[in-house]
Amino acid sequence: MDGKPATRKGPDFCSLRYGLALIMHFSNFTMITQRVSLSIAIIAMVNTTQQHALTNASTERPVADALNNSSISIKEFDTKASVYQWSPETQGIIFSSINYGIILTLIPSGYLAGIFGAKKMLGAGLLISSLLTLFTPLAADFGVILVIVVRTVQGMAQGMAWTGQFTIWAKWAPPLERSKLTTIAGSGSAFGSFIILCVGGLISQALGWPFIFYIFGSTGCVCCLLWFTVIYDDPTHHPCISVREKEHIVSSLVQQSGVLSSLPFIAAASCTILGGQLADFLLSRNLLRLITVRKLFSSLGLLLPSICAVALPFVASSYVITIILLILIPGTSNLCDSGFIINTLDIAPRYASFLMGISRGFGLIAGIISSTATGFLISQDFESGWRNVFFLSAAVNMFGLVFYVTFGQAELQDWAKERTLTRL
Repeated sequence: MDGKPATRKGPDFCSLRYGLALIMHFSNFTMITQRVSLSIAIIAMVNTTQQHALTNASTERPVADALNNSSISIKEFDTKASVYQWSPETQGIIFSSINYGIILTLIPSGYLAGIFGAKKMLGAGLLISSLLTLFTPLAADFGVILVIVVRTVQGMAQGMAWTGQFTIWAKWAPPLERSKLTTIAGSGSAFGSFIILCVGGLISQALGWPFIFYIFGSTGCVCCLLWFTVIYDDPTHHPCISVREKEHIVSSLVQQSGVLSSLPFIAAASCTILGGQLADFLLSRNLLRLITVRKLFSSLGLLLPSICAVALPFVASSYVITIILLILIPGTSNLCDSGFIINTLDIAPRYASFLMGISRGFGLIAGIISSTATGFLISQDFESGWRNVFFLSAAVNMFGLVFYVTFGQAELQDWAKERTLTRL
């Protein structure tokens, strides 16, 4: 047959990647139940109506009668142990504390995931959240301050777990299956909300409100065992993955990488053309002086990619944001084409080719030094090495920007002016 052989597709629902989606579904299920559990339990924890009833009953009825009525004494014991004097304002602070924790770790968690690995970050976040859920009833007995601290740290742990998921999918999900895999995993949150709202009240009524935390905290610990034993950061290092599935995942990601690799060059070409049009527009309308235009585009071409480079290690957990930043770095840097790169035509048009040759020579030397420095940095430690490469490149850009803004000129230099020779 003349047609190309079809690409071998890995197994679907019996594959490891779908097993990963199910485990992540279970993880999201447990995290949302642990997050919402306090909203269900607090109805019984601050039930002041029952507390007042208990106080009145204890003063009006002899102790002997209470002991003789076993059903009443059991109810009174449970109610007395479960009621706290928390005002509505205090409850609002307790509820919001977990969100503060999540916000605090959204950016650092991506940075830490790049250092320690997404598997460890997500697993540690789930484990910490589960242990703190088990500890919540005891924390409530010690006071509201400890409850707020526990919920804040729990939010930080869950923030690490939420953001670490996308780093794993960047290596496990073939491009044509990302929607299916991520939605299977993400639906655990919706299913967990449904379950906790359905059974949370029943658990509180039948066993007592502390068991809401005990049950779903224990569920999270079981999920952690599955996570640390089954999940790996990438399919190439998984000991149980089939050769067929590994080839399918790797080949699909390589095909996508070819398309993604071309996007920075498209962005660079677009920014070069648009930057040139905008620079000449500003000059033709006398909106800015020539030196201002040159310094403006030099600043944009050096500052914007530096910001993107510094941000890269902190958003490593987000596949989409990482790709966008990697596209913007070479794209925005080409705005310098309307800045200092063509500045030689302004200050010395007669010697523009000569000066451009010198500047290109320095650029080639910088390329040699940067390649050597990059190899040295990543040889020490791969992940932290790349982080240092991004920081170093941003620092070099900032030095060049400050130098050009300070000393850059756009007037025709005296030594570059044509001199008219007079004959005697």
